[in-house]
Amino acid sequence: MSVSLTLIVLMAVMYACGVYAMLERSLSRILIGFLLIGNATNLLLIIVAGPPGEAPIVEDGVTSDQMADPLPQALTLTAIVITFGITALLLALIYRNWRLSRQEHTEEHTAVPGSDLHADDETAMLVRQAAGDDAALHQAIDASDANDSGDDVSDADDSSTASAPNRHDRQRGHR
Repeated sequence: MSVSLTLIVLMAVMYACGVYAMLERSLSRILIGFLLIGNATNLLLIIVAGPPGEAPIVEDGVTSDQMADPLPQALTLTAIVITFGITALLLALIYRNWRLSRQEHTEEHTAVPGSDLHADDETAMLVRQAAGDDAALHQAIDASDANDSGDDVSDADDSSTASAPNRHDRQRGHR
């Protein structure tokens, strides 16, 4: 049995359309292109599997020439599972992109379904925490520099306002 020319042409068209669709910027077109390429790959594996045969189960009276090759079948199943997983990932990315773009277009006082009403309060709290962490980090660096130069740590802690210009000078390379 020879390979059908129709299957080869269909596979080539699916690859071409899939690559063309994946070159677009739209995530939904990338998803469609990926699905076309995945299906074209499954078709390729079926084409190269060779002629159909008996199930690859060893029985009396069935020779290995009469059995179908199980490797292309296993590869096809693996390709289906991989395509499904990446499709789920792309669908999650598309949904997240849709949610973010929808959130940007709403006004400040308009509630988005599923959004947190206290997001501004949480953001302000996180900014205050980050500022406090930065201040503590700068004090630790100043104390470490004071220890390295042989100065007392208490002098560096007492003059927090005087250490700020020194810290900026050190960041610029002026010591």
